[in-house]
Amino acid sequence: MRTTQIVIALCLLVVLGVPFAMSGVKRGNIHSEGAVRLIAVTPHVPQIRDEFARAFAVWHEREYGQVAVIDFRTPGGTSEIRKQLSAMFTDAVKRFVKDADGFEYEAGNGIELPAGSIAFDVMFGGGSYDHAMLSDGKSIPVVTKGGVAMVVEVSQSVPMDFSQAELDEIFGENKIGPQELYDPEQYWIGTALSSFGIVYNRDVYADRLEMPFPEQFVDLTLHELGGWIALADPRQSGSITTTFDSILGNEGWTQGWRILRGLSGNTRYFTNSSTKPPIDVSNGEAAAGLAIDFYGRGQAQVIQDSGGGNRVGYVEPEGAVYVDADPISIINGGPNPELARRFVRFCLSEEGQALWQFAKDNPDNPIGVDGEPMGPEWNELRRMPVRRVMYEKYFPYFMDQVNPFEIVSDVKNPGWRKGVQVMMGSFGIDIAQDCREAYGALGKAKASGKFSDEEIAELDGLYFAFPETEIDGVMVPFTEETYRAVRNEWRKDGREVRLKIAYTRFYRENYQEIVRRVGERL
Repeated sequence: MRTTQIVIALCLLVVLGVPFAMSGVKRGNIHSEGAVRLIAVTPHVPQIRDEFARAFAVWHEREYGQVAVIDFRTPGGTSEIRKQLSAMFTDAVKRFVKDADGFEYEAGNGIELPAGSIAFDVMFGGGSYDHAMLSDGKSIPVVTKGGVAMVVEVSQSVPMDFSQAELDEIFGENKIGPQELYDPEQYWIGTALSSFGIVYNRDVYADRLEMPFPEQFVDLTLHELGGWIALADPRQSGSITTTFDSILGNEGWTQGWRILRGLSGNTRYFTNSSTKPPIDVSNGEAAAGLAIDFYGRGQAQVIQDSGGGNRVGYVEPEGAVYVDADPISIINGGPNPELARRFVRFCLSEEGQALWQFAKDNPDNPIGVDGEPMGPEWNELRRMPVRRVMYEKYFPYFMDQVNPFEIVSDVKNPGWRKGVQVMMGSFGIDIAQDCREAYGALGKAKASGKFSDEEIAELDGLYFAFPETEIDGVMVPFTEETYRAVRNEWRKDGREVRLKIAYTRFYRENYQEIVRRVGERL
């Protein structure tokens, strides 16, 4: 009996172990003997990581005769990655200065860290804003070996080595709408394009809500959608902050903020992950949410492939499509800067660009330089390539017949990101339940017919009001004209925290007053 059990157990181990063993070979083993290793910190999903690790290994062995593997590190979204990098650089620079004999520093110059000072070679993915922040000089107070205290500047990324002729061949004009495709000084280079839109569940809209499908962002503010909208927290997700900032830019200050306030009032939740809303929408736990294009299209693909039909829709509001480069940056002081540069060049090759938008494992895909069909092997990534030549040569092979260079809005983001994070945190996230109850009460009041136009205007004014900010003894309203003055006040030591408390109290009191007034009448 015992022998039989042992044999069965061994058979189970073999059966269960084979897929894992094969997966280790198929997906790339970061401990492969004799391989060079690139360490990439990234917010990218596993499907992207798998495809780029496989394709880069094939490309590198063909071009350089050596196996290369990618060791992906995923501490969270772009905000979390930047925080981790900032802490790493502070520690690394302090150690570098303290250990250096006769350290000298000329103000205004950055420090180039020795290879291996920082754990990561590249940051792969995220928005252009986050990568630009990496290249900005970080001021770090240090003490030299001789005991001299000073402040030094260090960029967290380093420029790449493309000639202008190469950049012109790869990108053509460095522009998509009002945005750049790469940093002119090459501190970051776009590898794909991201746009932002609405992911929605057709079944929920048609069968449960009996409402038309959304087409514009304002459609998500309808009171009938109370509790049905899934949103990510802009304080945690750089991509959703960009989306909200673009809504403000395209809609203007007044209407833009009304949309953000309405969205907040209809939320089911605010999550710290921008990948969660599309999943919950596909499961029918939310009717709609905001999503990066490839999250929306990708989730629709997953549902369709699993037999769920076309219940997940994705739409980019006409005339309001913001398109941003999704870059890569080489980290200052990373372990293997030469391998990092090779990876950037692979990402910009036609072979690398084909991964973003071609169908998976398709023998009819265009043939690459190695004589094999280009494109992904396991996952359709549903992202838009950054190179114009891909649209000129290969557009018929794209999974999504969308050309972002043609649909992009010409409106530049206004740069109100900090306002989005502070105000939305205060009026919508930290007191989410109060916000929902007040917006729901406002909707009931409008639908009841028991309130005069003047009363509705008063309730509306209470809900959409902004608090004032005391600046040098003067109470300043929060408007487009005063935005920078208010933002600068937040930057003063301790002011942001104290003002957030005051803002939250203001919003809560207004919300409670709305609920009280409506409750007395209905």
